[in-house]
Amino acid sequence: MLDRKGFDLWADDYDRAVGISDGEKTYPFAGYKDVLGRIFQIIVERQNPVVLDLGFGTGTLTTKLYERGCVIYGQGFSPRMIELAAGKMPGARLYQGNLTRGPTEPLCQESYDFIVATYSLHHLTDGQKIALLRTLPGRLKANRQILIGDVAFGTCAELDRCREAASDKWDDEEIYFVADELRRGFPALSFTQVSCCAGILTLPR
Repeated sequence: MLDRKGFDLWADDYDRAVGISDGEKTYPFAGYKDVLGRIFQIIVERQNPVVLDLGFGTGTLTTKLYERGCVIYGQGFSPRMIELAAGKMPGARLYQGNLTRGPTEPLCQESYDFIVATYSLHHLTDGQKIALLRTLPGRLKANRQILIGDVAFGTCAELDRCREAASDKWDDEEIYFVADELRRGFPALSFTQVSCCAGILTLPR
């Protein structure tokens, strides 16, 4: 698993690497643009929403939202990725922090229309994911949503089939979402499979 230095080193090449995998429709980023596009469309249906992006990377999704008038807050892990994203969104409020410890204190003082996390939470263990998700609904305005786009599967059997197909490309250090498992703690969670290895999890307040 990459540490902060590793993410800094990968930052300038991140978008190109993702684009290659998505274009070839291969694990781990098959469906990446579709996932971000669907989340984008959900968010922009609401006028000038306030959005918190947890693990925003280089700002691929948040920049598009920012350009559409969304108020952007974000937490990133890599100082270099934050620097790249801030250059695209000078008015966004971006903070550095480790998501295993939850949102940073300034972000906990705000309320949001949407909390999103795209391709960032698979670096957390299942226990860390659950702990983080339990802290987030209280940060949402009434009748709003948490939207997670990531390498994700409906069932453990679907994950196993993808692992077998990916063969030696499979990253055993990353821990992917399985919707059926997550519903045990979050019964209201819904899941949409987007590609062979990507999906969107939605958790309403």
